[in-house]
Amino acid sequence: MIVIRNIQELINHLSEERKQRNDLAVGLVPTMGYLHAGHVSLITRAKQTCPYVVLSIFVNPIQFGPNEDFDKYPRDEARDLQIAEQAGVDVVFLPTVEEMYPSPTKTKVSVSTLTTTLCGASRPGHFDGVTTVVSKLFHIVQPKQAFFGLKDAQQVAVINQMVVDLNMPVQIIPCPILREEDGLALSSRNVYLSAEEREQALVLSESLAAAEQLVHDGQVVQAIDLQAFVRKHIEQSPIAQIDYVEVLSYPRLEPLNELCSASDGLIIIALAVKFGKTRLIDNTIISLGGVPTC
Repeated sequence: MIVIRNIQELINHLSEERKQRNDLAVGLVPTMGYLHAGHVSLITRAKQTCPYVVLSIFVNPIQFGPNEDFDKYPRDEARDLQIAEQAGVDVVFLPTVEEMYPSPTKTKVSVSTLTTTLCGASRPGHFDGVTTVVSKLFHIVQPKQAFFGLKDAQQVAVINQMVVDLNMPVQIIPCPILREEDGLALSSRNVYLSAEEREQALVLSESLAAAEQLVHDGQVVQAIDLQAFVRKHIEQSPIAQIDYVEVLSYPRLEPLNELCSASDGLIIIALAVKFGKTRLIDNTIISLGGVPTC
């Protein structure tokens, strides 16, 4: 495994690899580090379809708001590199902020509509930061495929829209949410949770599972009723502070009245909830194909 911290060095290295390996197909797994089993699952998926895998580790300052946790975001470079090597990564791209943004950024990539709800509503400017850094990574690495976890399903939808709209020659591969045995979605931010907060946070996956069962059983028709059910379930936790609970079409992220009006036959139940100072997101994407009322 090679560790590269310089953009031009990475470009040169990949160019040489492509020459030597007959236009090598490269897979990219973009991360902010503090790797866990969810990231490893992305690497594993990348290795199944791409002979050469680049893992980027970069805590991107321009996707954090002024009162968010950029400075406190967990970092452990030595541990990350050990996990990456064990997972079979070929190159880890580990730039500094100064390397990625040598001067104040005057150009940003912005996706409209999809970014006005969910985390886009509660974190203004967040997705401009995401799409800008991902666009930069795509230009630097020029991957054939890029792998993103569906825990942030809005991010996947936004990045895919960027790729389609700008004719970027990369295929976005969404990968399933990985969970702990008790259901909590894996996240680098889980390390912030106290023991009590960690236990209370299980209400998120429990509420999503219960709501999904209601949909599959045909017991709920209106999006507003499903949303109310999830909110009520989460409010059973005395320390949960709900940022949002939304039921939308996916991947268009359009508001719904009746669930079966989702244009692509998929809905997402998405939520963001704080436990103490830690904000967690989770979701479930449901196919309506087998729902009785559809």
